[in-house]
Amino acid sequence: MATRESEGTIYTHAGPEIGVASTKAFTSQLVALNVLALYLGQMKGTLAESDARTHLDALVQLPNQMEQALKASGVVEEVAGRFFNRSDFLYLGRGINYPIALEGALKLKEISYIHAEGYPAGEMKHGPIALIDSNLPVVSIAPNDHVFEKMLGNIQEVKARGGSVIAITTEGHETLKRILDPAQDAIISLPRVPEMLSPIAMVLPLQLLAYYIAVRRGCDVDQPRNLAKSVTVE
Repeated sequence: MATRESEGTIYTHAGPEIGVASTKAFTSQLVALNVLALYLGQMKGTLAESDARTHLDALVQLPNQMEQALKASGVVEEVAGRFFNRSDFLYLGRGINYPIALEGALKLKEISYIHAEGYPAGEMKHGPIALIDSNLPVVSIAPNDHVFEKMLGNIQEVKARGGSVIAITTEGHETLKRILDPAQDAIISLPRVPEMLSPIAMVLPLQLLAYYIAVRRGCDVDQPRNLAKSVTVE
């Protein structure tokens, strides 16, 4: 007798996944999970219909904001040209953007074969801070949200130890420009999006950075070595 392996299915409608390290698959999964959370919130009575409508309206605007974010690709390519020969990267994020730091580090490992580590910024002093020197770029996810000031503290800690910072932030924030050195650091600015949707926008420059670094290093970004679309062994 056949048994079901799941009780339900959510389709992302992202189309065929040509490359293993696929941006559209990751971002569409985030959107699908957002919609699922909105549905569950309404079913449980913890999310008012008006609040759900506000979130949905923001999701409808997201494709335009992501298209604007992709216009930073030229800046990202320039940053890749400066850092592609480094052997290690550290990615920092806070709150809902900590998993995006993990994703950014993962993509760099997968397609450029550079060692990279994603870490919760609040825990930086409990380990990764010992690794920071002039050879370690620190990619800091710093949107203008409720933890921006804390991320700013992390960035200042990196600068105090001679590290290079690649800051992913939102437009209109001048604070980072005052503490970062254009000769050593880089700022990639994105359009403002609602805080709950910021991971979907923030991941775009991280995946572009991995792409351009991999291209610079002569790697095959469409068929990374040792990766498979279907995992057949445990």
